[in-house]
Amino acid sequence: MIRDVGPFVPAGVHFIPAHPIAGTEYSGPEAGFASLFDERWAILTPVPGSDGMAVDKLKTFWKGLGSQVDVMDSGHHDLVLAITSHLPHLIAYNIVGTAHDLEKVTEGEVIKYSASGFRDFTRIAASDPTMWRDVFLNNREAVLEVLGRFNDDLKILQDAVAQGNGDLLFDTFTRTRAIRRAIVDLGQDTAAPNFGRKS
Repeated sequence: MIRDVGPFVPAGVHFIPAHPIAGTEYSGPEAGFASLFDERWAILTPVPGSDGMAVDKLKTFWKGLGSQVDVMDSGHHDLVLAITSHLPHLIAYNIVGTAHDLEKVTEGEVIKYSASGFRDFTRIAASDPTMWRDVFLNNREAVLEVLGRFNDDLKILQDAVAQGNGDLLFDTFTRTRAIRRAIVDLGQDTAAPNFGRKS
């Protein structure tokens, strides 16, 4: 990124990439709200040689908006976000597309009988397609690395279902259930029914 932006940064101006981990499936200024960054993470990825005082000033800025702030290398950031954000969006786009294309199940039935899990996928898949196309193209290496691992793990689960290996399924579901509880315990989501939504 700095290679693309660097030549256009005037002398004396500090370019410090930052990524607030906050938002909804909606885009644009009108989708903002006052508590958007409250207790959400903002990740700073300063480039080598970044001015320490400028980094500290940016930390203060994000904290002033209510964010928790972390600093990491841009390559590590790309890998972390590939698994926590990018791959979930790719899966959501794919599963909603599969449901739409499933010839033996009508679109009306998909909409009418959607359980909460599928509804969550549709919320994610409602995100801005232009932005996500660009995310996948610009972070392709990290996405492909994580996608390869995901496909390997998915094949293990596919084989477990095919072979009736209930123990492996139960162990996997138990282990991954703990991740959800940790997210709620850290205040990054709610355990309220329907995630606290009114409908």
